[in-house]
Amino acid sequence: MYNRKLVLEDGTVFLGTAFGCLDPVAGEVVFNTGMTGYQEILSDPSYFGQMVTMTYPLIGNYGINDQDFESFSPSASALIVKEYCEVPSNWRASKTLDELLKAKKVPGLCNVDTRALTIKIREHGAIRGMIADISMSDEEVLEKLATIPVLNRHVEHVSTKMVYSAPGKGHRVVLVDFGVKKGIIRDLTARGCEVIVVPFNTTASQIDQLNPDGVVLSNGPGDPKDVVEALPMIREIQEKYPLMGICLGHQLFALANGADTKKMKFGHRGCNHPVKDLKTNKVHITSQNHGYEVCKESIENTPLNVTHVALNDNTVEGLEHKHYKAFTVQYHPEASPGPDDASYLFDRFIENLN
Repeated sequence: MYNRKLVLEDGTVFLGTAFGCLDPVAGEVVFNTGMTGYQEILSDPSYFGQMVTMTYPLIGNYGINDQDFESFSPSASALIVKEYCEVPSNWRASKTLDELLKAKKVPGLCNVDTRALTIKIREHGAIRGMIADISMSDEEVLEKLATIPVLNRHVEHVSTKMVYSAPGKGHRVVLVDFGVKKGIIRDLTARGCEVIVVPFNTTASQIDQLNPDGVVLSNGPGDPKDVVEALPMIREIQEKYPLMGICLGHQLFALANGADTKKMKFGHRGCNHPVKDLKTNKVHITSQNHGYEVCKESIENTPLNVTHVALNDNTVEGLEHKHYKAFTVQYHPEASPGPDDASYLFDRFIENLN
């Protein structure tokens, strides 16, 4: 039954069965608490370099369709599940999850005790691991894992290399791609915006040449402190145009204005995270995917105000500038998958453009 295993860097071993690509793979092991959305999760660039454990026990039951990808190809390094459904039932499905993973060379591991693995990550924190053939000794896998360098500069791998646009007859919005999800473009174009997507290292002067009405800083993977070249651009742009930041864009906005960020123990990944809007006192259920946070204590002497907090752990979930029309959120208002509680933030951005 078992032909593969996941070996964590502390020596813990989880047995499993391979599906998808059969290549060995290493990466940071994280978990997502969503009941649905494995296709969007796999194709979310924010998961670049990570092996995603799904806490929901049955995965693959509605297959894969051609409409719900968040990027062209999966960014996650591997998918770890309890039970893989080989025969999906969904009129939209064009292929199985196994077929997608084989085609895109992404390893899958099923029949894993994902409850025990999730508890391990919650107690230990995000941890590196390697999926390998069961014939390899645990010692061999650990030696191999130790030789694989830890990835950094994740954004360089997922950001667009060229400028492209999505047509619209309304406001022109420059979207800085740190690992953008298709859902952000969809929500902006649904509001009539012409969206011009630019690489992560685009300068403020290059953005000026595009004559935008506003700027959006996208989500993306990795440590925000690896993207220091974006900080001068943000400081200059926020003075000229209405600005909105999402996830990594939120963290970079904080760094650009003098706040600090740090790695979380195991992060927020799922579509059921409650967040309180401090202006309205309303609670929204949000979709989240991040392993870093803005340090609340670092905001005190900056030109920023905290606008949203996570109710599970009281971390910072939203910021606004005291002097400019610039605001950011740590979660995903485009919510793919997830609830649409936070879609009003795009309307707020459009109001700022008006």
